Amino acid sequence: MTIRRDLELLEVEGLARRIRGGAISTQGRSYEPPILQRGAFRSDAKKRIGAIAAGLLHPDETVILDVGTTTLEMAKAISPDLSLSVITSSLLIASELDRKPKVRTIVTGGVLRSGEMSLVGSRAEASYRDLNCDTLFLGVAGVDIDKGLSEYNMDDAMVKQSALSAARRVVVLADASKIGHVAFVSVAALNVVDLLVTDASPDGTLFATSKTMGWRSCTSSRIRKRVLRESIQYNLPDRVQATDRDGARATAPGDPAV
Repeated sequence: MTIRRDLELLEVEGLARRIRGGAISTQGRSYEPPILQRGAFRSDAKKRIGAIAAGLLHPDETVILDVGTTTLEMAKAISPDLSLSVITSSLLIASELDRKPKVRTIVTGGVLRSGEMSLVGSRAEASYRDLNCDTLFLGVAGVDIDKGLSEYNMDDAMVKQSALSAARRVVVLADASKIGHVAFVSVAALNVVDLLVTDASPDGTLFATSKTMGWRSCTSSRIRKRVLRESIQYNLPDRVQATDRDGARATAPGDPAV
């Protein structure tokens, strides 16, 4: 009866329409759930993904932290002893990084998106044009084989595109709900992505197709992985995996190299 009540509630709220055997969403591709709702959804997975992404950071690296609930979890996971320069369009991330004394935080200009605490517009886009950063940690609404990376909001998408041009390496953070999902605005094709950190099952279509793009993927309870031919090593918790396209190798203790 609980499932039935949940479906009835979703229907009353206009979020879904019941059909025989289940329900379908009534929300269009441009619908963006409120940031507090997005942050609470799959929060444990986002925390694990954020912790892994924070483990990829080098001392004295210059990185871009994109807006998003998973990148916010990454910001929270950054060690206070790590010296970094971080550029962001998220005031939530900037506020979090203010607690990290060794992180130099650079906030883009731009127009504040009401309710999102993110900066958009021509000034936000222009902030990235003359920058040459090491890594962009990108949050997206969807990761799809055909449509690539996508986002709910057109203004956010344009800022992401500018950030993509400012980094030599792109790491996408996406929980399983984003895999196979297509949102309103296309941001970029999948071939711009160097590393995907996710908790999605490696048996899905995306990972099967990604092999033809030269990506590698694996899942294990404790994996020591070398990423992008650099000597970065980190541990992957249960059911969180990393996928890259630069011939990285991944091994677990006692397992053959992937």
